[in-house]
Amino acid sequence: METVECVVVGAGVVGLATAHALARSGREVLVLEAADAIGTGTSSRNSEVIHAGIYYPQDSLMARLCVLGRQQLYAYCAERGIAHQRCGKLIVATDDEEKLRLAAIAERASRNGVELEMLDASQAKALEPALATAGALLSPETGIISSHDLMFSLLADAEAYGAFVSLLSPLVSIALDDGGFVLETGGAEPMTLGCRVLVNAAGHDAPALARSLTAMPEHLIPRAYLAKGSYFALTGQAPFSRLIYPVPVKGGLGIHLTLDLAGQARFGPDVEWVESRDYDVDPERADRFYTGVRRYYPDLADGALLPAYAGIRPKIVPPDIANQDFLVQGPATHGIRGLVNFFGIESPGLTACLALADHAAASLAEPS
Repeated sequence: METVECVVVGAGVVGLATAHALARSGREVLVLEAADAIGTGTSSRNSEVIHAGIYYPQDSLMARLCVLGRQQLYAYCAERGIAHQRCGKLIVATDDEEKLRLAAIAERASRNGVELEMLDASQAKALEPALATAGALLSPETGIISSHDLMFSLLADAEAYGAFVSLLSPLVSIALDDGGFVLETGGAEPMTLGCRVLVNAAGHDAPALARSLTAMPEHLIPRAYLAKGSYFALTGQAPFSRLIYPVPVKGGLGIHLTLDLAGQARFGPDVEWVESRDYDVDPERADRFYTGVRRYYPDLADGALLPAYAGIRPKIVPPDIANQDFLVQGPATHGIRGLVNFFGIESPGLTACLALADHAAASLAEPS
């Protein structure tokens, strides 16, 4: 049986960041990925936004690691030359009732260490003339990034410290053995591996993977839910130079406008709770996009939206709760030495990836 010190399951942005953090500390690291490429799931099917840390409850893991991770990510991008832009965003109220909610959003952001600027309608329109609004909040720290460039950089950095990635290597079984783990992989070249550290960064499959380890306390494993979000691309020139977000809705941040680094605008995601992973975009969903978007961009022309792509949030709470926190379980939580579980790593997981990796690495040092 081959042995390696650390195995990370999942080569998404959080798995790669964790592999980099562990390898940088001098550990031997192998990343197992079931797909034929890195980052094919949640990590590449999102808005590619660097979030400021505005919406999350004070002292939640999302709040703390988003703010810290955003700072780390901007520094990492500058150091590595990763394509990104600190373009800023507007959170837009479209009526007086929503305008009253802006103050609460600003107060929550301030408690998280994020300062926003309150704008009246004329100030917001001076920044973005195409905008229809009763008032807005300006977030200068929000930005955009190429998630693929980030993941390729994390992979290269991890490999530079000796880590390596095995693609098409689904994990079939896990067992405890003499203070470590024995793993069986599938694929064209099955392997039996022994390791001392196991990081479960399997995204949607993380709860099922944890459940396959019989020593893992069942009550600590959350149920997996799937919240699908579709995106539509805007034809023609983008009407805004900043990201435009409506006041948040339950389960997400509403149908917002984001920009890619080439300046192309897209709208999304919406929220659709589903039972299985299906990344097709239903063209008929465009009808509700036109209705939602025209509240803040009334000049959106008929036929201007084209189906782009879809992502699925790895939720660990049901639709009637919708809002969740990151769940990172180390040995101090479940009592299994050397095991870290990442559950429910949805947005702002991309922003927080470096901070999440450091958090996981630190949890391994805690007593079980």
